[in-house]
Amino acid sequence: MTEENPLNAAREAVIGAALAHVPFDGWSETTLKAALADSGVEPALGAALFPRGALDLALAYHRQGDTRMMEALAATDLDVLRIRDRIASAVMTRLDLVEDKELVRRGSTFFALPQNAAEGARAIWGTADAIWTALGDTSDDVNWYSKRATLSAVYSATVLYWLGDDSPGHEATRDFLDRRIGDVMQFEKMKAAVRSNPLGKALLAGPMKLMEQIRAPRAPADLPGSLKDRT
Repeated sequence: MTEENPLNAAREAVIGAALAHVPFDGWSETTLKAALADSGVEPALGAALFPRGALDLALAYHRQGDTRMMEALAATDLDVLRIRDRIASAVMTRLDLVEDKELVRRGSTFFALPQNAAEGARAIWGTADAIWTALGDTSDDVNWYSKRATLSAVYSATVLYWLGDDSPGHEATRDFLDRRIGDVMQFEKMKAAVRSNPLGKALLAGPMKLMEQIRAPRAPADLPGSLKDRT
């Protein structure tokens, strides 16, 4: 068994220490300073681990949740489920791993600020990508983007509903999520019907030809992706 990376260990320690402060001070510089003091991590190292301060702390916490979700899904047999149930199970797994709703509520407020909105959207996209990756998605064309964009919207709406849900076992959230996934499925059926219609085929011939050129990114750094090689 290999030793844990010291920087990762320090980052995890700060995140863990921050959780007690976020409900009171939000994802803020005050929380970061308190977490550094509580964890014993030197401020200089904290500045290196979280160069943008509270923003990087909040993003690190979000990514930690994505990682734990992927680990939980890897230990779960989802192959017996329909694809819509796999997606729902993954989303609920991600939410069930949250230690305290107030952490997410404070995060929603933090990422709603204009200066943080772009990073918040990127974090949600990352969660959608993590879910599709965990479910074994192999798409390499425009579907790679449409799957993640659609799931990002479904996930965002579900989180907001979940924050106000006090039903046993969050049953109301699961029902809400099932309805949102059902809406997406109906939309996909409609698109398939349009494509199979002769008039629809003719109208979509040009746009579809262009979309066939789109390829998924080879790595996160390759975003937004590319057109396929013409050679």
